[in-house]
Amino acid sequence: MVATALPFTADGGVDFDAYAEHVAWLVESGCDGVVPNGSLGEYQTLTEAERDRVLAVAVEAVGADRVMPGVAAYGAEEARRLTDRAAAHGCGAVMLLPPNAYRADVESVVDHYRRVSASGVPIVAYNNPIDTKVDLTPELLGRLHGDGLIVAVKEFSGDVRRAWQIAEAAPGLDLLVGSDDVLVEMLLAGAVGWVAGYPNALPDACVTLYRAALDGDLDRALPLYRTLHPLLRWDSRVQFVQAIKLSMDLAGRTGGACRPPRLPLDVAADADVRRHTERALSAGLR
Repeated sequence: MVATALPFTADGGVDFDAYAEHVAWLVESGCDGVVPNGSLGEYQTLTEAERDRVLAVAVEAVGADRVMPGVAAYGAEEARRLTDRAAAHGCGAVMLLPPNAYRADVESVVDHYRRVSASGVPIVAYNNPIDTKVDLTPELLGRLHGDGLIVAVKEFSGDVRRAWQIAEAAPGLDLLVGSDDVLVEMLLAGAVGWVAGYPNALPDACVTLYRAALDGDLDRALPLYRTLHPLLRWDSRVQFVQAIKLSMDLAGRTGGACRPPRLPLDVAADADVRRHTERALSAGLR
């Protein structure tokens, strides 16, 4: 599932036509589905009306069964409204961060997921302690899963040991790779899916890598992983949106600018992304 980047028009509005084309292209390129309105989709800068239209465009482009929207919000009531809208569009699951307006304690996190889960839509928890300062530990995930509040977790801590710990603390909870740069390690440790960033620019190569690693075919996966890894690492950096959008531009896609407060990459970062993207493209990766 690709966490989709969102194109903007020259005047800063959402380019819904370009987004529809991008979403359809990703699925045509072999990706299983898309995750609109996530961090890579700059959801924090969107109005609720824009988020709903982004979701509607994705559903129309590829079908509701291939769309798992992000419903993160500062408050549970807003997240619940977004989840209800996802249900109205026919989506089978949503992806939800813990409350991120402050460093929430355990009981606040459980209450947040309980309120949103009342919608009846299956919830994929999103653990991103780097950004939210709230860590969905294996033990906390075990409680959320045991209470029937979540069905899976997108694990973005970057700690591969979490795969084994989550399997012990929350048997039956589906583990999804959240950080592009630990894809192979997490799949070998039992992850069953990938909520991915870099397929926005190089879907064919990323799908090939994912399928090979999922099958345990390291002879095929590791050389590709070695080539892609300098790019995949950007998914875990603060400027990941800008980096992925630049790679999209270089690959002939529509990446473009971000909305404030995100600024363009600095000179060194821009050069790094360009060098490794051009290296991948020169190797025939698409």
